Amino acid sequence: MRAALLKGLAGAAVAALPIVAAFALRPGSGASSAAAAPAPAATTAAQRQTHSGFPTPPPGAVVFSRELGPDALALGVVPGRGRILVQASVLGSQGQGVTGLSVGFSIGGAVQSGAACGAGCYRATMRLAGRPPSVTVDVKGIRWTVTMPAAWPPQDGSALVAGAARAWRALRSLSYRERLASSQDEIVSSTWRIEAPDRVAYEIVGGGGGVIVGGKRWDRTAGSTRWVESPQLPVTQPVPFWVSATDAHVLGTATVRGRPAWRVSFFDPGTPAWFDALIDRATLRTLDLHMITTAHFMHDVYGSFDATSPVTPPR
Repeated sequence: MRAALLKGLAGAAVAALPIVAAFALRPGSGASSAAAAPAPAATTAAQRQTHSGFPTPPPGAVVFSRELGPDALALGVVPGRGRILVQASVLGSQGQGVTGLSVGFSIGGAVQSGAACGAGCYRATMRLAGRPPSVTVDVKGIRWTVTMPAAWPPQDGSALVAGAARAWRALRSLSYRERLASSQDEIVSSTWRIEAPDRVAYEIVGGGGGVIVGGKRWDRTAGSTRWVESPQLPVTQPVPFWVSATDAHVLGTATVRGRPAWRVSFFDPGTPAWFDALIDRATLRTLDLHMITTAHFMHDVYGSFDATSPVTPPR
């Protein structure tokens, strides 16, 4: 699992191995497709409350997520007739829900405390007529106000996410910039080039780099010009970062570098993680992606679709 590989992230000087391992073991790659297969779909709210201690959102929730220091914080909002179900999920850096917290929810002038509903799960049901303009979560001294979609209930985004996954796999190449953090103080920035069917190259800003071509890889440490060759289980690329998607909803629209896009959020129970994606309305290519999970706070910006310079072994 990618998240587990990033628990030891301690800065750019030692980040090359965790990041490359995370990429090489991405869902859909040759090294991990069996291990990362989606878990069977949950059938009840009780079954979905925790995923081995992971505070998953309630069924049908519109999901949002963010960093909370070293923890992950997510909000799930389930529309209902005359009421609304809200759930805060607080995930610690070791992959378990954070217990014993005081969590408050505010909608308009109404305020209610969240009741514990499992490890790291805090939930409340509040009376509501019509669309909530925003939901505010108070936890660990942080007040987080989340604006709700203009369309309420929001449109189902499952077809868009499925189309985005197909668009990923149809690409011949792409490049992207990534910001990867495990806390507010441990942040790595990197650039990536991906080429089908099995080629990857990356450079860490102020650090080392790596290249994967079929069954071989080359790594270069920070400050060195020497590439070290080693065997590599072949990876299959390009593939999306998510394993599966539930609770996908269209949050609205945006313009990304001049391209009209859908903003879609969803929960991936196979990783598990929360995602927020900007998907090109014409091509369904993912233009921008946020991912929040255990000690893994990722933001990627994608481009150069089918126009990335070739990935070749270093000389």
